[in-house]
Amino acid sequence: MKKAFIVIVLVAAVCGVLYAKSRKSEPATPVDNTAPSPALNTASSTGLPRLVDLGATKCIPCKMMAPILEELKKTYTGKFEVVFIDVWEKPDEAKQYKINLIPTQIFYDASGKERFRHEGFFSREDILSKWKELGIDLASKQP
Repeated sequence: MKKAFIVIVLVAAVCGVLYAKSRKSEPATPVDNTAPSPALNTASSTGLPRLVDLGATKCIPCKMMAPILEELKKTYTGKFEVVFIDVWEKPDEAKQYKINLIPTQIFYDASGKERFRHEGFFSREDILSKWKELGIDLASKQP
């Protein structure tokens, strides 16, 4: 179990380094948690909390997250939205979210305010626990 975790962490680190090298150097800008993300405003009209996963279809930890995100999207329809953005296909969106490595998961409340950000693989249980910690009630939709 520990070896698998170490391998996942190393793969995530390598993906992050490769992604960082592919980006042009930009000065670090702190995340403005007071305003909704511009992409969030144009993409969502439901008023639901949203989980945005920024990754790539060829990144190993991102591939490991894909079935988790699909299952969450289906199981929790009407409770929160799940969005995947391939940052290798859409590098401008990656810049907009100011990510450092992939995968990165960003949790937004219903008003579009960023509430939490995680870098690396994030399990289904950890995602659901984070929503609960943020005050989002998912109990009525659990299988």
